[in-house]
Amino acid sequence: MLRGAIIGLGNIAVHGHLPAWRGRSDVTIVAATDARPEQRAALDAHLPGARWYPTVEALLAEATLDFVDVCTPPSSHAPLIMAALERGLHVLCEKPLVHSPDDLAVLRALAEQTGRVLHTVHNWHHAPIVRRTAELVREGAVGGVRRVVWHTLRTRPAVAVGEDAGNWRVDPQIAGGGVLTDHGWHVFYVLQRWVGETPRSVSARLETRRHTRWPVEDTATVRVAFERATAEILLTWAADERRNWAEVAGTAGTLELQDDTLVLRRNGHGGERRWPCPPALSGGGYHPGWFGAVADQFVAEVTGAAPRGANLEEASLCVALEHGARASSRAGGRGVTLAGVRT
Repeated sequence: MLRGAIIGLGNIAVHGHLPAWRGRSDVTIVAATDARPEQRAALDAHLPGARWYPTVEALLAEATLDFVDVCTPPSSHAPLIMAALERGLHVLCEKPLVHSPDDLAVLRALAEQTGRVLHTVHNWHHAPIVRRTAELVREGAVGGVRRVVWHTLRTRPAVAVGEDAGNWRVDPQIAGGGVLTDHGWHVFYVLQRWVGETPRSVSARLETRRHTRWPVEDTATVRVAFERATAEILLTWAADERRNWAEVAGTAGTLELQDDTLVLRRNGHGGERRWPCPPALSGGGYHPGWFGAVADQFVAEVTGAAPRGANLEEASLCVALEHGARASSRAGGRGVTLAGVRT
């Protein structure tokens, strides 16, 4: 039985992580902490057997643990991961893992040195429509992938706990960035698996189209170049509707992701095949079932039932793409070669 603790009891922890952990027989969440004392009520309501700690320091010093599940805002990730690894604990962390390639290098080295797993929550791999798309691509349904288009349309960022005091997602000191940080990470790891290649360069333009009171971008237009494919990405909090749409075009056909419906069209064969794949990608980010699949992978790495490293490589790619996209935007949209990305 693995003993874990939750660090950060916001919406994603309470509605996404805790329900999945409660359903397992091989893991028990024995402790939790949050910088907001009022969140103790959430722990008592959703996991009454777990112990509350007033600080991270107290939790790491006193609780007997195998791992921590970090569900805090992005700016805290690197120091929390470092503290946990130094205590000899495995770490599961919400996205984005970190923003800085330098932070990533330090944490990767520390995980290797301590022999501990460092794993990021890449839960959109397990959305039914994304999973089915990946299966069809692997089966050759559209031939070799040559172009991916992805649109994430929102009217505003996701709600944060205690939003009366301000949404941390629009505070660059806490979030690290705007819509690119919040949504780009998911798209980066998903499209890389669909294309099946390591990206070579990225270009981007970050804008504020509507929400001018926020000091972060509300819109990001990103182009990722691979050896044989390209990906064109639009992410925005400035839309008039909430929707996700994507298209995967290959040498033999296309797959269109219509939020909760997948459509396959083959070149020269006429007709189409459709699969309903609820829930819709635009329906929200909690999804205990999606997180449950992430937890399966994390536990398998911790216990030695699966090899380590693939998830961390994906996270490294996401760090490089976000870092490169921001550098490109500062340079007027010029393409930035991705350095240091492992193949």
